[in-house]
Amino acid sequence: MAAERQLLIVEDDAAFARTLGRSFERRGYAVLLATSLDDVSALLQNHSPAYAVVDLKLNGDASGLACVQALHAHDADMLIVVLTGFASIATAVEAIKLGACHYLAKPSNTDDIEAAFGRVTGNTEVKLTNRSSSIKTLEWERIHQTLVETDFNISEAARRLGMHRRTLARKLEKQQVK
Repeated sequence: MAAERQLLIVEDDAAFARTLGRSFERRGYAVLLATSLDDVSALLQNHSPAYAVVDLKLNGDASGLACVQALHAHDADMLIVVLTGFASIATAVEAIKLGACHYLAKPSNTDDIEAAFGRVTGNTEVKLTNRSSSIKTLEWERIHQTLVETDFNISEAARRLGMHRRTLARKLEKQQVK
């Protein structure tokens, strides 16, 4: 199949990856699956997909941001969408800086992802709000900024934030988008 319809899914949840992959295959994509940066590197030896969907948080506290960076370095024209259950402004900014064209919070479906591939330019008509950020939102953003800085190492992030590792883990469990 032509490379312009090849899609790489980087996701460590095997069931979700299979379901998403089948959905894209029904839409005419040739789907490649990877669960880590090593898998991505190996696949890029023989394939040059035009599209990629990357989970932000992979097994073992690995960051999907490293995958985004590697994919963008391989092909700057590849359309990369980052999916996450740990959405934050800090990680969204980093994902875009590293080469993602869009950033979606889970749950997102095939329609959402395919639409994101089509929205690669910014929109100046987005409504601005006058609402200021709450203390909880600011804390959440700081936690995620620190997680990005530590490559999602929870122990190191907790140390930098001045809190116990279990406290940070509990906060992350409470805020996770299902």
